[in-house]
Amino acid sequence: MKIHRIYAVSLRFWYYFRHSFDRMTDAFYWPTMDLLLWGLTSTYFRQYIPNNANVVTMIVTGILLYIILWRGQYEITVNLLGDLWNRNLINIFASPLKFWEWITSFMVIGIIKAILSIAFASGVAYLLYKVNFFMYGFNLIPFLILLIMSGWWIGFFVAGVILRFGTKVQTLAWAFVAIFSPFIAVYYPLSVLPAWAQKVASFIPMSYIFEGAREVLYKGSLDYRKLWISLFLNIMYLIISLIFLRKSFDKVLEKGLVKVY
Repeated sequence: MKIHRIYAVSLRFWYYFRHSFDRMTDAFYWPTMDLLLWGLTSTYFRQYIPNNANVVTMIVTGILLYIILWRGQYEITVNLLGDLWNRNLINIFASPLKFWEWITSFMVIGIIKAILSIAFASGVAYLLYKVNFFMYGFNLIPFLILLIMSGWWIGFFVAGVILRFGTKVQTLAWAFVAIFSPFIAVYYPLSVLPAWAQKVASFIPMSYIFEGAREVLYKGSLDYRKLWISLFLNIMYLIISLIFLRKSFDKVLEKGLVKVY
């Protein structure tokens, strides 16, 4: 892989982000609306939960962590769709750009935008609710890494599906990650789920992160076993999703890139 080609494609996505009102809205407007609505709702609920001042922090922190997951998959799927909508995929691969350089650029721009989104949303959370997202200290680092990895494998899988079936399934770019939401316990502990749903959650790496974040909040400590399980599952799913994406891309090459539009 050549760094200058990865840099060039990443820069292209960055310029598109800067000049796209839609992308700016997704990065800053919707997270702010989520923080306003859920934060005010949790502030209201706190009145009816005696001796529990952490409810607002728990809800707001869940939103902030979910932003990382969302950005990780969003940058892969929506940037791919952008090239399909603009019929630009043929132009990209008429250049010396390699498949893995293309994929790496998605990951790079995803990290950059995730940092921007979480920094902005963290500032909003502190101004509105005095919730300091960085109270997790060094525990925050593995949380962010594991959630961005989860976003990557979800994004790569959805990108593979879109390459195979075209833009007629493009709604998956926004909808697929929501399938996991009931099982990863963003706002509530896994114990409230029925037994069968808890078993499903045990195979989803994000569930261990949100549970771990709550442990830090309520107990002041983190079960590192959860991090290792999440890492193992993320690596496994990431490998599988990349293989699937590569095979989908090869299939498209056999039929011709124009067939994917």
